[in-house]
Amino acid sequence: MIHSPFDLNQQNHEIDSKIVVALERLSEAFRVLLWNESKLNTLSPIQIQILIFLLFQPTEKCRISNLAKEFNMSKPTISDSVKSLLQKGLIDKKSDLLDSRSYTLSLTDSGRIMALKSADFTRSIENPVSSLSLQQKEMMLDGLLKIIQGLNTAGIITVQRMCFTCSHYRISDEGHYCKLLQMPLAYKEIRINCPEHAAII
Repeated sequence: MIHSPFDLNQQNHEIDSKIVVALERLSEAFRVLLWNESKLNTLSPIQIQILIFLLFQPTEKCRISNLAKEFNMSKPTISDSVKSLLQKGLIDKKSDLLDSRSYTLSLTDSGRIMALKSADFTRSIENPVSSLSLQQKEMMLDGLLKIIQGLNTAGIITVQRMCFTCSHYRISDEGHYCKLLQMPLAYKEIRINCPEHAAII
């Protein structure tokens, strides 16, 4: 007998299967919303994601190699998307003074306008989330962070900049604590994408 969360008999009797299928439905919603946004702007979904990434991430992370890791894609695939965005005049590249083969990417004025317009493509998902109580949100966040951490440990998700995978993070009987900020963290202050993240070695 095949063990699958999509088997209705299994799904209807196991909460683990229901959660997995619910997450699959949510991932489908993200795909649909991203695809709709890309069609509106005559760009591919990954090109939209690259523009949004360049809008919010620090300059040192805006390189082909980082984009490949971030989106779990090969460098040639990312390079093709970057080449198209350069041709469309949505991004620029600046050579590294220390390594002529390397360069950072940045948005042009028109690229920034496009990225700002596309950055809230998830609003349809945010709306029902905002209607949850604070307790429901904290429980959901706790569960999702633990799932993400497990996927990261298994090597399925390669880039994670959340507190649980950071060398500055500590947990004790008193709760969550950031050594870098030198302060305790309420659960709502736990970060998923921290610019000061230092991966545990």
